[in-house]
Amino acid sequence: MSTDDVYALMARSQELPYGEARTVLIEDALRRAEAAGDEVLAFHVRVRLTDAYRYGGEPVKAFATFSRTLADHDRDPVRFDETHSLLWQMKAVVSSLTSFPQIPLDRAYAVLDDMERRYKAGGHSLQAEYHYRNVVARHIGDGSAHEWFVKWRAAERDELSDCEGCDPTGMARHLVEAGRYEEAFEIAAPVLSARLSCNEQPQSIQTALLPVYLRTGRLEEAAGAHRRAYRVHRARLADLGDVAEHLEFCAATGNGARGLEILQRHLGWLDRAPSAHADMEFSAAAALLLRVVEEAGHGAATVRRPAADDRPAADVPLPELRAELAERATELAARFDARNGTSHQGDKVRGTLEAEPVVEFLPLAAHHRRPAPAPAPRTPSAGAPAAADDLASVDDLGELLDLVERRRQDGDLPGMLAAFRRFDAVAETTEPTPFQKARRLDGRGVELAVEGDGQGAARCWEEASLLYAELGDETRRHRALGRLGAMRVDLGDEGGMEQLNASAEHFSAHPGEDGDVTAALLRLATAHLSLDRPDEALAALDRADAGDAPDRAGELWFLRGQALLRTGDTGGAVAALRRSADEARASGEPETVASPGLLLARTLARQENGPDEEVFALLDEVIAVLPPSPMRAAAHCDRGLALLAADRAADAAADLAEAIAAWTAEGMHEQAVHLRVDLAAAYLAAGRHLEAAETAEEALPGLDDDAARRCRLILAHAQKEMGEEDAAATFAALAEDAARDGRHDAVAHFLEEAGGVLTALDRDAQAAARFAEAAEAGEKAGDPYAVVRTRRRAAMCLLWSGEADEAVAAMDAARAALAGLPPDNEPARVWETALVSYDQARVLGQVGRLSEAAAHAAAAADGFSTLDETDAAEEAARLHKDLKAALN
Repeated sequence: MSTDDVYALMARSQELPYGEARTVLIEDALRRAEAAGDEVLAFHVRVRLTDAYRYGGEPVKAFATFSRTLADHDRDPVRFDETHSLLWQMKAVVSSLTSFPQIPLDRAYAVLDDMERRYKAGGHSLQAEYHYRNVVARHIGDGSAHEWFVKWRAAERDELSDCEGCDPTGMARHLVEAGRYEEAFEIAAPVLSARLSCNEQPQSIQTALLPVYLRTGRLEEAAGAHRRAYRVHRARLADLGDVAEHLEFCAATGNGARGLEILQRHLGWLDRAPSAHADMEFSAAAALLLRVVEEAGHGAATVRRPAADDRPAADVPLPELRAELAERATELAARFDARNGTSHQGDKVRGTLEAEPVVEFLPLAAHHRRPAPAPAPRTPSAGAPAAADDLASVDDLGELLDLVERRRQDGDLPGMLAAFRRFDAVAETTEPTPFQKARRLDGRGVELAVEGDGQGAARCWEEASLLYAELGDETRRHRALGRLGAMRVDLGDEGGMEQLNASAEHFSAHPGEDGDVTAALLRLATAHLSLDRPDEALAALDRADAGDAPDRAGELWFLRGQALLRTGDTGGAVAALRRSADEARASGEPETVASPGLLLARTLARQENGPDEEVFALLDEVIAVLPPSPMRAAAHCDRGLALLAADRAADAAADLAEAIAAWTAEGMHEQAVHLRVDLAAAYLAAGRHLEAAETAEEALPGLDDDAARRCRLILAHAQKEMGEEDAAATFAALAEDAARDGRHDAVAHFLEEAGGVLTALDRDAQAAARFAEAAEAGEKAGDPYAVVRTRRRAAMCLLWSGEADEAVAAMDAARAALAGLPPDNEPARVWETALVSYDQARVLGQVGRLSEAAAHAAAAADGFSTLDETDAAEEAARLHKDLKAALN
């Protein structure tokens, strides 16, 4: 068994995040080292395996490997010499020992005493030892925790102290448990903006500060810390206890839906919890969240629990799961308290289960909040009827019906309904005349139409028209017929056109002074438009006389604009819509500008030059006059999309978030889901990568295939910008989609992106494989530039991953691919050739082929110089000089 295999496995393991895959490679390396009989190599592998168990979510296994390596070191400190690593690992061992109730507490104290002895013997500060005595004291609820905290803060830091992020995190946790929130913030604040490279930071300090932010009113910071920290924790089984804190946060901030999403994602982790303590914390926090959700009226919901061992997957009723998890947490706490001789862990679990929200609702993103408030209501003009009129003194049924009509014409719907209610009250003691009954039935149709009962409204108007006919009132009869016909068409019954035409013909032949002709023709034109008959609608509008109802001129021009758009006459439509908007502005009722203004803005935005300042001015005007409504949400949506098209992504995000919030409040979830993709795009373009990723992830489950592809592309780029390894997998998934569609150019692009992500994370062996796959896809796509570029990048990644011979072969393949570059683009050919020469010089220099390497470096310098790429030429010249010096 060769030790080279061990080194290769260890190198591969370093490219993987902590977790099962990394642990398996190191375990395999240990078996091979032991089989080879190399005790020293096995010792070093075992030290790495201790870290893998701890950070990979299996700390109980770390006890054995740590004990073995410590014993080997004590037996022969010179031969087994990782003193610093072992002294560092002692801290984690102490913390882990408290996390398993079956392990006597004396073992933790014994390790602490051993730590103290070893630290003193090595001349180290006892700062870290004080820290972990505080940890044990806090675990059991011992009063000495404060004394150890004081010593910990006062002691000098050294190379065995926790990192600059973890040390204040521990201090903050002590102060939070003591209710000293402002002090906790003061300790943590200096490192919040620092660049921390520790495996546990910055997510650990962000999580520790969640209660601090909430209790000190720093709500925006709380939302940001939750989103950033949980994004890291969610991929790490070892962080189950931290995930529990985020469940508590959701319960404390009115984010039950978000909490359920987190619970659903991690519920299966309980079956392989890293420790009993993490199990207890998660179970208690989950039970709290489920209680909050149940109290909010969602007790009938279920939670999907994955299968485990002999237990099948099942949808568990929320109350049942809550009770089960609460019992689980309580039983585990009792085991800890029995071991510790205190009630501290039980008290903490009971406190969690009984916790109450800290704030009613904390939006975690802009589009999660409630929509913006409505604009201030317009002050009624002098003499305008008020909805709250006291009608108790009006007993004349005819007068009340006249008041109903006046208020309907004035747009005072509440006042109209109030007059109807008064009429009905008076009619209980005063018998209405047949004419009054007909008018009330006509009005009842209006009421039902307002309530959304179209069928009921149609029945009322049909009956009213018959009563008017019996009374010989043809004017009111044809008004009722017009309303009836419009409602029938609206309900999908084209038979209503007969009544609409009859109404229009009657009033055209018998014009009065009440604008009946215009009203009838507007109804007829609207019906034609709803049936997609724009030419017939225009014909009806041409018959209208603007002088018949001047107050409805804006409506007439608006309908004409809609009809012209349907016929393809965009210029005419724009002119008509501008007339409509002008009439609305002049009417004294500025809110009527909303419909023509919105349609005009949309029409102008679709023109070749895209949205201009007129578009933005129109949308600003529309939003300013509308109350919360689907139309206002649409205006925010249009303004956001227009801003996005105008490369004003930061401004667009605010409007798109407003539209999503409004549509969500209106229950229009499909519109909200699809607009989240545009919001994610705006966030990405504005450099707000976390918001882009989270918004895209929210949208994905509700999207069809095409929209989902765009959304995943946004997500991939957001993950890439944040340096998340998941970006590589997202790009690879996009490549798979493209491969199914036969789009080989897209496959090559996405695989190259995946390789770029991996090499930026020092996952060079994996990156090399992705670049090689990208080269193959480039060949299928007939893109010689992609082939050269990705083969060259694959070669460099192989070199960086220690596969020098494979790197030489891959670079030879890249050089051979240069022959496929088209001859009609000489600058591109020279550039790609120079890049290959430069990187080939680096590869050959590493394998000792210095003469060949120097020749390639010189060729690279010449190529870059030909293109006047001065910096690149100077870099190649320096490489050539170094290679010549090494050769001589």
